[in-house]
Amino acid sequence: MNDDAPKLLQVENLRQHFPVRGGLMMRQIGAVKAVDGVSFDIHSGETLGLVGESGCGKSTLGKSVVRLLSPTSGKVFFKGHDITHMRQGAVRPLRQDFQMVFQDPAESLDARMAVGELVAEPLVIQKMGGRVTIQKRVAELLNRVGLPENAAGKFPFEFSGGQRQRIGIARALALNPDLLVLDEPVSALDVSVQSQVMNLLLELQRDFEMSYLFIAHDLAVVKHMSDRIAVMYLGKIVELAPADEIYNNPRHAYTKALLSAIPTPDPTAERERVVLDGDVPSPIDPPKGCAFGHRVNHARYSESVGRELPFVEIAPNHWVQKCPCCVD
Repeated sequence: MNDDAPKLLQVENLRQHFPVRGGLMMRQIGAVKAVDGVSFDIHSGETLGLVGESGCGKSTLGKSVVRLLSPTSGKVFFKGHDITHMRQGAVRPLRQDFQMVFQDPAESLDARMAVGELVAEPLVIQKMGGRVTIQKRVAELLNRVGLPENAAGKFPFEFSGGQRQRIGIARALALNPDLLVLDEPVSALDVSVQSQVMNLLLELQRDFEMSYLFIAHDLAVVKHMSDRIAVMYLGKIVELAPADEIYNNPRHAYTKALLSAIPTPDPTAERERVVLDGDVPSPIDPPKGCAFGHRVNHARYSESVGRELPFVEIAPNHWVQKCPCCVD
C-alpha cells in the first residue's frame, strides 16, 4: 500500500445508535451503541481489515459506511464528498463507486431471480446499457469470478456456498466500484473454499485496483488480506496499525487476546493462551470506564472510570486507545 495514495474513504467520529423503547407509550428508554465514535480512513488500492468478536459492531459499521444505515452522528467522506446524511436519491449515483458483499449469500441473493438477473440488476438500475450490452457484461463478470456462462440461467439454490459467494462478488463488481465493503465474505464457507475466494478477491483487487474494507472475526484470515488492521471492541476501535505491526507488536490487551487464539500449525510449539474471563458488556449499558478492563475485572479499571480514553499514535502509523487497563 502506498502511503501517498489519496484517501478514498474518511470516517470521522462515527456513531450508530439504535433506540430502545419501552413502557406503555413506547418511549425511548435507552440506546444500543453499536458504533460509538469510530474514525479511520482507507487509501486507494488499500485493504483495511476490521476484526473483533461477534457483536462488536463491525457489520453495522460497514453498513453505515455504504449508507445502508444513516449514521446517528459523525462524518463519512467518500472521494471528498460528505455522504453522511445525503438523501438516498443523491447517494444512488455514487453507489457505482462503492458496493458491499454480504456474509451469507443464501440470504443476500433473491432466490426468485436467476443469476443473470441478479448480476444485471445494478446495471439496469443505473441504466448502463441496453439488453445486449448488459447480457455481455453479465457473461464477462461470471467468467471473471470463475463461473460458467450458463450459470446466468440458473438460480442461486442450484449452487454451492462458495459459488453463491462468487455470484455476490460478480454482482458487486458490475458497476466497476472503487471500494468494496466485504462483510465476513468467507466465514460461512468451508476452509478449502475460503482460500479460493480470498485468492479471487486478491486477484480482483490487483486487476481492478480496488480498495477493500475487509470485515472478519478471524485474525489469520485478516492478516492474509490486509495492509492495515483495525481491532474493534464494543463499538470502538482500540488499535489500528499495519498488519505486520499488529502481529509482531500488539499493544492493546484485547488485540493480544485475539492473537493468542489463532491456531498454530505446529502442535509442539509453546505459546501463552490468553483466556478471557467475564462476558462482553452490553452495548445498551456500556461501562463507565474501559469496556475491556471491566470485562476482565482489571485491577486498574477504576482509574479509567469517567476518563476520556484518547486514541493516540504510539509509533509511526500505530494507533491505540490509551488506557491504564489495557496498554502498558
